[in-house]
Amino acid sequence: MLKIRIEISARHIHFTRHDLETLFGDSYELAKVKDLSQGGEFASTDTVILVGSKGKLEGVRIIGPCRSHTQAEVSRTDTFALGCKAPLRLSGKVIRSGAVKIIGPKGELDLEEGLIVPKRHIHLSSQEAANYGLANGQNVKVAVEGPRALVFDEVEVRVAENYEEAIHLDTDEANAAGIDGPTEGIIIVE
Repeated sequence: MLKIRIEISARHIHFTRHDLETLFGDSYELAKVKDLSQGGEFASTDTVILVGSKGKLEGVRIIGPCRSHTQAEVSRTDTFALGCKAPLRLSGKVIRSGAVKIIGPKGELDLEEGLIVPKRHIHLSSQEAANYGLANGQNVKVAVEGPRALVFDEVEVRVAENYEEAIHLDTDEANAAGIDGPTEGIIIVE
């Protein structure tokens, strides 16, 4: 039985250096709150507001460091609250994704593409993937036990040297499984 730690990925945003400075000012640097489990990423103290045709989401946490594309990751429920369309995508796959307005303390940005609902996925180092007999891009199932037990299908395996073993679910998925604290899932390979 292959057990894996489950991490819940709440709504958040990644910025390019240019877009960060548009919203926060020239030479702005993100202040780190805590390191995240995946190599070099951190949660910052900084937040922005996402605005759609129906509503807004305040306090959307910025994840650092800056990236090559600005990308906002929200749950499907969040898209209804915003009134925005966002495709289900792996992080980094922003071409022809959703549009959203972003408001920061010193500016606004009309993001033409970059709003996604993150596809559930597993992070594994190359060694962990080899140990489990899994490959990058492979889809597996992950079972969650408990009073709201369920099996998540179409969980994509992502492999990189600096990854730490974990499955990432969004808040809608975590709520569906009744996850409210540290939890493990069971990887099912067919």
